[in-house]
Amino acid sequence: MTIHIANAPCSWGVDDPKNPHLPPYEKVLKEAAQAGYKSIELGPWTYLPTDPQVLTEKLNQYGLSLVAGTIFDDLVSEENFPAMIELTHNICRNLSKVPTATKTHGDNFPSPYLVIIDFGNAERARLAGQYHKAPRLSDSDWQRMMSHITEISRIAQVYGVRPVIHPHAGGCIEYADEIEQLVQDIPHSVAGLCLDTGHLYYSDMDPITWLGRYFDRIDYIHFKDVNDTVFRDVIAREVDFFSACAEGVMCPIGKGAIDYPAVRAFLAERNYQGWITIEQERDPRNADGSLHDVTESLRYLNSVGF
Repeated sequence: MTIHIANAPCSWGVDDPKNPHLPPYEKVLKEAAQAGYKSIELGPWTYLPTDPQVLTEKLNQYGLSLVAGTIFDDLVSEENFPAMIELTHNICRNLSKVPTATKTHGDNFPSPYLVIIDFGNAERARLAGQYHKAPRLSDSDWQRMMSHITEISRIAQVYGVRPVIHPHAGGCIEYADEIEQLVQDIPHSVAGLCLDTGHLYYSDMDPITWLGRYFDRIDYIHFKDVNDTVFRDVIAREVDFFSACAEGVMCPIGKGAIDYPAVRAFLAERNYQGWITIEQERDPRNADGSLHDVTESLRYLNSVGF
């Protein structure tokens, strides 16, 4: 089993490029390299340099490559879609011109990836992890979102970037029935899956069970760990997803509720050969703790056989 492990700027609290509290991007690159990572995600567009030449110089300076870029936005509304088309071109054009992650893979498609996440419905975000309370999209809204994701995926493929759809806590693709509908509506030839252990747990799905159920559709995996005490508290208070992250619901790998030795055994049994990216969302004002946490997460995974 050959697995490479990356990290992402969200582990330093970088999710919204307009947040005034974001750490300097060179701090993220420097600390990712210092912690032992060889690759990192692009993060939100405009956080890292958008000029491919400048970005290449910075990645080379720290011995890093890019494993993926991300669209994290409202993918339902028609009004927002032209901006998503432009963003897809920008991200994928960028990924096609800079150092990208080692193309190690088995049956899954290789990197680089475009991680596609619907997010932007405030009520869904507030009721993340609450299957019986979260409002669902109408059939017409769902089909519009599927059409938008399909178009984004086809653009990514033109640039040699593999599109992968990421079910996300607080988004409109979150729960088991929504994932099942997604894989029926969008074939693997169009886009793969990026399942996330922490988001599965957050939405009441056992990570190993669901990784196994959709293993043939998975091209890329995200790892998180969840502090179960904080999780139960924020769910009881109906705290929105990113406020929950600011309260510490995500913790270093090995410090939370997810059984990573069992995840490792499962992936070894299935001979997963692809990339895994660790994420630990937090408030960017707490980014000074990121180096410790991302170092401990990688150290723990190495200690259990990754």
